[in-house]
Amino acid sequence: MQLSEYFKLIQQRVDECLKKKLDSMPAEPATLKEAVSYALLLGGKRARPFLVYATGSAYGADMRSLDYVAAAIECIHAYSLVHDDMPEMDNDMLRRGEPSVHAKFGSATALLAGDTLQALAFELLTDSKCRLSGEVKGRMCACLAKAAGFEGMCGGQAIDLASEHCTLKQEELEKLHSLKTGALIACAVELGFIAGRYEAAFSHHSNDMIANALGIVEAPEVGHDLKHLTDYGRKVGLAFQVRDDVLDVTGDSKILGKNVGSDELLEKSTYVTLLGVEKADEYAHSLCEDAIKDLERISVDTDLLKQFARFCIERDH
Repeated sequence: MQLSEYFKLIQQRVDECLKKKLDSMPAEPATLKEAVSYALLLGGKRARPFLVYATGSAYGADMRSLDYVAAAIECIHAYSLVHDDMPEMDNDMLRRGEPSVHAKFGSATALLAGDTLQALAFELLTDSKCRLSGEVKGRMCACLAKAAGFEGMCGGQAIDLASEHCTLKQEELEKLHSLKTGALIACAVELGFIAGRYEAAFSHHSNDMIANALGIVEAPEVGHDLKHLTDYGRKVGLAFQVRDDVLDVTGDSKILGKNVGSDELLEKSTYVTLLGVEKADEYAHSLCEDAIKDLERISVDTDLLKQFARFCIERDH
């Protein structure tokens, strides 16, 4: 299947799952519910859900269960955008071409909306309608919590804030973005793997399969896959960020849906300030090619993931 067709398919699925969850929530407090719905359904590429579905499907996971996993990681991503846009962070007034949540609803409601979205992610992962086993749901919760927290997205954001008006070396910048952006993208791939490979192991109650899935037993066709997948996730996450830095300089605000040049205004170190536009673009391409090489080492069909890697460096928004 072509990338654009699969994106449309998964966007429909994850949006439907999110809408059903929102519809099931109480009507009050109405303003908070409206802000949460606005943050979730304003649009977006659904890149992280894409990785959940593409990886999970490759390992035989049921699409109905993946709906909840994809919706959960999108809630975490949406919450991070709500908080990132606030005056205490980047103070962005536009998101996806529309007023950011704090610009529309005020900072207090935006803060609560982000908190609600974070909690909603774990409600979705543990929803009884998600047919994955309890063991697998527990592993997914741990994976998502780590990627979103101190050792992942939040830690990266803290480093980002502390680095404003500073000049970072490339290795320091890569550490920042491996946490802020890369951790959640790698997590999306890992969640798909867990939903497919681990669920098969636990549902068959096979100690050998469980050991293989966990990488305890030397099984290249199983145990090594997760390592190569997470390496892929880290590299495409970094390529995604490098492309973001380039677009912040060369992009069109109308297409991006946010103001360009915000990194320069905050005097942030970026791959463009370090390398220049041309070298930064070359670096993104090299990361993409390395990520594709990781996929060639694993045992399942990864064509969609390869297409996604190329999308990361070719996109215009």
